Amino acid sequence: MTKMAGLRPEHFIWEMRGRVALIRLNRPERKNPLTFQSYAELRDCFRALAGATDVDVVVFASNGGNFSSGGDVHDIIGPLVGSPMAVLLAFTRMTGDLVKAMLSCGKPIIAAVDGVAVGAGAILAMAADMRLASPEAKCAFLFTRVGLAGCDMGACAMLPRIIGQGRAAELLYTGRVMTAAEGERWGFWNALHGAESLEAEALALAEQLAAGPVFAHAVTKTQLLQEWDMGLLAAIEAEAQAQAICMQTKDFERAYRAFGARQKPEFPGD
Repeated sequence: MTKMAGLRPEHFIWEMRGRVALIRLNRPERKNPLTFQSYAELRDCFRALAGATDVDVVVFASNGGNFSSGGDVHDIIGPLVGSPMAVLLAFTRMTGDLVKAMLSCGKPIIAAVDGVAVGAGAILAMAADMRLASPEAKCAFLFTRVGLAGCDMGACAMLPRIIGQGRAAELLYTGRVMTAAEGERWGFWNALHGAESLEAEALALAEQLAAGPVFAHAVTKTQLLQEWDMGLLAAIEAEAQAQAICMQTKDFERAYRAFGARQKPEFPGD
C-alpha cells in the first residue's frame, strides 16, 4: 500500500483534489504528444495506483485545449524507423502495458477530452472507464495513416465493444476523425460539455464516485475487466462471489442502517 499525494512526475502533471487524482500531459504547445519517457512514467503511475490508499478516482484531463496528439513524430516514430524487431516489440509491449495498468489499477478513470485525441491519445481515452468530451473534440485511431495496423494497444478488442464492430472497423481501417457528435451517438462519449466546463464536470463526476462505496467500485472495475474473457455462466458465478465479498463490508451495513434511518449513507470504504 502506498500514498500518491507526494508524486512528482517528470513527464506529466499530477494534482490531487481531495481523493481524486488529476493527470494531464504537459506539452500543450505540441498538443501533448507522448514520448518514450511519458509512456513509461504513466505506466508506472497506474501500476502504483493499484496500491494507492489516498486515491479513489482518476481524471485524465486535457491541457491547453487538447488531450493528446499521440506518439511524438520526432521523439518516437523517427527513432523507431529501421530499429531491430527486439526494440520494436519492447516498445509496443510497453505501450500495451500502459493500457493494462489503466485497466488493472482498481480506480475508476474518467477521461476529459478537449481538442485532439488521436493515435495513442485516442487509446488513452478508450482505456478510461468513462469519457467526457467537448463538442470540439476530435478522436481518430489514425495508425493506418502512418502505415501501421489498426490493432494498437488493444484497439481491436476494446473499441468494437464500445461502439460496435462495424463502426470500429471503419475507424480503424480509415483512420478518419470521429466527431464529438458521432462519438456521443455511438456511446464512445458518455456526455458532451462545453470546453469551459468540461474539466469541472469530470471532477464533479469523480467526486461523486470518490464518495463511495470505493471498495465496491474497485470490485466493479475488476469484474468489468475479467468478465471480458468469461462465458455467461462463469460471469454470473463470479459476480455472485464478488457481491458476497462486498456484503461483508461495513459500507454495506452502513447503507442498510442509513436506509432504515432515512439518511444518506456514508462510505468510508471499509
